[in-house]
Amino acid sequence: MVKEEKRLRVDNQPYGNLIKAVKQNMFKEHPYRWTTIGEMEHLDAATLEEFQAFNKKFYIPNNAVLVIAGQFDTTQAKEWINKYFSAIPKGTPVTRKTYEEKPITESFKATWEDPNIQIPMYVTCYRTPSMKTRDARVLDMISSYLSDGKSSKLYKKLVDEKKMALQVGAFNYSQEDYGTYFIYSMPMGNTSEDAIISQFDEEITKLQTELISEKDYQKLQNKFENDYVNSNASVEGIANNLATYYLLYGDINLINTEINIYRSITREEIKEVANKYLKPSQRMILDYLPAQEKSQN
Repeated sequence: MVKEEKRLRVDNQPYGNLIKAVKQNMFKEHPYRWTTIGEMEHLDAATLEEFQAFNKKFYIPNNAVLVIAGQFDTTQAKEWINKYFSAIPKGTPVTRKTYEEKPITESFKATWEDPNIQIPMYVTCYRTPSMKTRDARVLDMISSYLSDGKSSKLYKKLVDEKKMALQVGAFNYSQEDYGTYFIYSMPMGNTSEDAIISQFDEEITKLQTELISEKDYQKLQNKFENDYVNSNASVEGIANNLATYYLLYGDINLINTEINIYRSITREEIKEVANKYLKPSQRMILDYLPAQEKSQN
């Protein structure tokens, strides 16, 4: 079942190994350099006893959060929680190691082959801070500014106006310890990698040297306000957010206050964060290629 999931969602999915291709080159010390689902040889070699030991180590009450959301009677809910969960014993406390990556100080290149694609993808990647930081949220805003929707800067320029790309995008892949900032594009026709990346750099340089317009800034504020409302518009969304904020951020009240963080981000701060993390010397350039193309380049 796990193998089939890996085949379906990763191995046989066009561009399905993009995150893997980036992370195994961007991280040298941190376990982020491995995929969560593992490799086929790992799944083949795993024993039932190892699965059971893993379950016993991590799937324990003191490493979990239980959220009750919706309309319920508090007294009755507590009775049911005690009835169904109190008999489950605590496990050995999970100790988490700290891994520190050396800063990227010089641009470098990597290549990946994918047999499931016909069109290459050119990717620039920058290491970014923990998802818990304010800077990570600023980078989320920068992503939206660059590539969220057909009126965004990169999409409008590369896809609509210059006809250089079939698709373009930017996103901050935030995680607990580090994040990775992606800017990617699938070129139109014979558009070269250098031409694509020069367009990336042109827009990043504008962010680093000029303040975005008041109109674009307000558009970002509206977008994040809308996202916040939508994510908390259902009982399921509220429950998921409460669990995430408790387990990963250690702050349940973020469900009430996170939108205020986004509201307080300024145009000056967007410029500052772009300068801090999106420098050419701090990135990897990934050529994500159809399998047969590697020998041609």
